[in-house]
Amino acid sequence: RNSILLFMVPADAGNIKKDYEILLSELERYNPELLHKKRILAISKSDMLDEELEEAMKKECPKGIPLLFISSVTGKNIQALKDLIWRA
Repeated sequence: RNSILLFMVPADAGNIKKDYEILLSELERYNPELLHKKRILAISKSDMLDEELEEAMKKECPKGIPLLFISSVTGKNIQALKDLIWRA
Protein backbone atom coordinates (compact mmCIF):
# COMPACT_ATOMS: atom_id res chain seq x y z
CA ARG A 1 0.00 0.00 0.00
CA ASN A 2 2.97 2.32 0.40
CA SER A 3 4.50 4.05 -2.58
CA ILE A 4 8.02 4.16 -1.08
CA LEU A 5 10.14 2.18 1.36
CA LEU A 6 12.21 3.83 4.08
CA PHE A 7 15.23 1.86 5.21
CA MET A 8 16.85 2.92 8.46
CA VAL A 9 20.34 1.80 9.46
CA PRO A 10 22.04 3.11 12.61
CA ALA A 11 25.24 5.12 12.22
CA ASP A 12 27.02 2.72 14.56
CA ALA A 13 26.40 -0.26 12.25
CA GLY A 14 29.57 -2.05 11.28
CA ASN A 15 28.88 -1.79 7.54
CA ILE A 16 25.96 0.34 6.37
CA LYS A 17 26.06 -0.95 2.79
CA LYS A 18 26.05 -4.58 3.95
CA ASP A 19 23.19 -3.95 6.40
CA TYR A 20 21.20 -2.30 3.61
CA GLU A 21 21.85 -5.29 1.33
CA ILE A 22 20.69 -7.64 4.11
CA LEU A 23 17.46 -5.66 4.42
CA LEU A 24 16.95 -5.87 0.64
CA SER A 25 17.55 -9.62 0.74
CA GLU A 26 15.01 -10.09 3.53
CA LEU A 27 12.53 -7.95 1.62
CA GLU A 28 13.06 -10.04 -1.52
CA ARG A 29 12.40 -13.24 0.42
CA TYR A 30 9.25 -11.73 1.91
CA ASN A 31 7.82 -10.27 -1.30
CA PRO A 32 10.00 -9.71 -4.42
CA GLU A 33 7.44 -7.26 -5.84
CA LEU A 34 8.36 -4.77 -3.10
CA LEU A 35 11.82 -4.36 -4.65
CA HIS A 36 10.24 -2.29 -7.44
CA LYS A 37 9.18 0.49 -5.06
CA LYS A 38 11.16 3.71 -4.60
CA ARG A 39 13.53 3.64 -1.63
CA ILE A 40 15.09 6.08 0.80
CA LEU A 41 17.95 5.27 3.17
CA ALA A 42 18.14 7.08 6.49
CA ILE A 43 21.20 6.72 8.69
CA SER A 44 19.93 7.16 12.23
CA LYS A 45 21.85 8.16 15.37
CA SER A 46 23.87 10.63 13.32
CA ASP A 47 24.16 12.94 16.32
CA MET A 48 27.15 10.72 17.23
CA LEU A 49 28.99 11.79 14.05
CA ASP A 50 31.00 14.86 13.17
CA GLU A 51 30.95 16.27 9.62
CA GLU A 52 34.21 14.57 8.64
CA LEU A 53 33.03 11.13 9.71
CA GLU A 54 29.65 11.65 8.06
CA GLU A 55 31.36 12.52 4.76
CA ALA A 56 33.57 9.44 5.02
CA MET A 57 30.53 7.26 5.71
CA LYS A 58 28.66 8.66 2.68
CA LYS A 59 31.37 7.18 0.46
CA GLU A 60 30.65 3.73 1.91
CA CYS A 61 26.86 3.94 1.50
CA PRO A 62 24.93 2.37 -1.37
CA LYS A 63 24.73 4.48 -4.52
CA GLY A 64 21.60 5.34 -6.46
CA ILE A 65 19.31 5.79 -3.46
CA PRO A 66 18.38 9.02 -1.67
CA LEU A 67 20.37 9.19 1.57
CA LEU A 68 19.94 11.29 4.71
CA PHE A 69 21.72 11.30 8.04
CA ILE A 70 19.11 11.83 10.76
CA SER A 71 18.89 12.06 14.54
CA SER A 72 15.71 11.81 16.57
CA VAL A 73 17.62 13.11 19.62
CA THR A 74 18.64 16.41 18.01
CA GLY A 75 16.02 16.54 15.26
CA LYS A 76 18.75 16.63 12.62
CA ASN A 77 17.30 16.29 9.11
CA ILE A 78 13.94 15.04 10.40
CA GLN A 79 12.10 17.75 8.47
CA ALA A 80 14.25 17.07 5.40
CA LEU A 81 13.31 13.38 5.65
CA LYS A 82 9.62 14.27 5.89
CA ASP A 83 9.98 16.52 2.86
CA LEU A 84 11.80 13.83 0.89
CA ILE A 85 9.10 11.28 1.72
CA TRP A 86 6.36 13.74 0.78
CA ARG A 87 8.01 14.56 -2.57
CA ALA A 88 8.50 10.86 -3.36
